[in-house]
Amino acid sequence: MTIFVDMDEVIADAYMAHIDIYNQEFNANLQLKDCFGKEAWQCVPVEHQQSIKLHTHRVGFFKDLKVIPDSQEVLRELSQKHEVFIASAAMEFPQSLREKSDWLDEFFPFIPWQKRILCGDKFILKGDLLIDDRSKNLKNFDGRTIMFTSPHNTNTTDFERADTWKDIADKLL
Repeated sequence: MTIFVDMDEVIADAYMAHIDIYNQEFNANLQLKDCFGKEAWQCVPVEHQQSIKLHTHRVGFFKDLKVIPDSQEVLRELSQKHEVFIASAAMEFPQSLREKSDWLDEFFPFIPWQKRILCGDKFILKGDLLIDDRSKNLKNFDGRTIMFTSPHNTNTTDFERADTWKDIADKLL
């Protein structure tokens, strides 16, 4: 089986990074629980929204992301049984290419560079399964799709869902 796995919000916690940066820079107390069903920028006053939208354009944003719990262990097991590729729409933020590659080297060294797809649009992916947090990527995939839960997609009901990597393990291992 060929499995494609997204990075941001699936194995790398970009959402919480937005909240942490926002709280630090604006001396705020934005909580994850306040963000369900919304993008992080939609959870702050209008005058601060552009600041959050620009986080991903900052040098260093992607290199410091925390790993989503259990993703390393489950992906290691999956990669021993299946063809696992990391597929990230990294071209939207060109400075992220190196940071994402270095991050994968550090936290997912068992997935070699040859199995990393840093692309612009995921419609080009052809395989058996796509695990992603964005419906725009899942709806155009021809194979099985699993939506990985992130605060922004909690109201989306159109896809098979996994809330955690333990859920992924239960479905695929």
